[in-house]
Amino acid sequence: MPVRNATIVLFAGLIVALAGCSSDPGNDAAPAPSPATERQAATGPAIGLDDDVHDAAAQLAAALAAQPDETQARYLHRRPGETLSFFGLQPGMSVVEVFPGGGWYSKILLPYLGENGRLIGVDYPIEIFSLFGFMNVEQLQAKETWVETWTATAQEWRSEGDAQVSAFVIGALPEDMIGTADAVVMIRALHNLARFESEGDFLEQALRDVHAVLRPGGIVGVVQHEARPEMPDDWADGGAGYLKRAFVIERFEAAGFELVAQSDLNANPLDQPSTDEVVWRLPPNLATSRNDAELREQMQAIGESHRMTLKFRKPAE
Repeated sequence: MPVRNATIVLFAGLIVALAGCSSDPGNDAAPAPSPATERQAATGPAIGLDDDVHDAAAQLAAALAAQPDETQARYLHRRPGETLSFFGLQPGMSVVEVFPGGGWYSKILLPYLGENGRLIGVDYPIEIFSLFGFMNVEQLQAKETWVETWTATAQEWRSEGDAQVSAFVIGALPEDMIGTADAVVMIRALHNLARFESEGDFLEQALRDVHAVLRPGGIVGVVQHEARPEMPDDWADGGAGYLKRAFVIERFEAAGFELVAQSDLNANPLDQPSTDEVVWRLPPNLATSRNDAELREQMQAIGESHRMTLKFRKPAE
C-alpha cells in the first residue's frame, strides 16, 4: 500500500473511532438536520449512519493527509481531525471560520467540506487592529480590503471539488448570510476580542454576529488557550492569550447559546504559566526565547498551549 494511502487509512480509522465514542453529555436530543443533510436526502439514495460516518472520516483523512509536512508536524498538538470530528463538522456544510489567519485550518476545511460546502472567513472589526500596538499604517490600511483580499487568497488555496469561499468582517454581517451557516469555528480567536472588550464591545458584537449567521440548531466549536481556574482574573482577560473556561461559557450562554459538550482533547497539563508569562512564549511563536537556546528548548518541551475545546449550539426555534 502506498505511504499516502496508508496515512489516509490511519487517519480515517482514528476519526471513525472518535466519532463512535464521542457524545454530548447531558443532552440526548438529536440536533436539527443541517441543510447539507437535507440536500443529501433530496438528491441521493438513503444510506446508513455508519456509511455517513465512514465517508466523512475518509474525506477528512484525505484532507489531513494532503497537507504539507510542516502542517502535519503540528497535528500532535492541534489534533485537527479529532477536533473537527468532535464539533460534528460534515462535508457539504456551510462553515464560518472566525479569524482564519494564514489559513492553517482553512486549507483542511476546504477539501473536507467539498464541492457542496462553503467556507466563510471572518475577520475582526477593523477598529480592533489599531489597539494591538504593532501594526503599521500600511498593515492597517490593508485591513480595509480584507474581505476581497482573503477571498482571493482562499480561492488560490482551493482545488477542484473544494468548498466555495466568501467572507465578511465582524460588525458587517451581510443580510443574505443571516441564518445560513451550519457551524462556526472559533479557534484561538477569542482572547483578542476579550482583551479589548472595554474599548468597543468586540466580543459581544462577535457573538451577536455568530448567533445571527447560524441557522437554528447550528453549532459553534471553540478552541481557546485556557487559564487555570486559580489564576487571577485580571491576568486571564486575554491579554496574555489565556481565558478561563467559566468566562467563555458564561459569555456564550449570555449570548443565547447552550453548551452541549466539552473535551480535553487539546489539553496540555505541561503548560503552567505564571502571571509574568504569556502564551506566545510557547511554540510556534517562541517569542521570549528567540535569542536563548536553553529557554527555547524548555518551551519546545512544553509544546503548544493548554486549550479548552467547547461545543455550543444555537437553540432550535
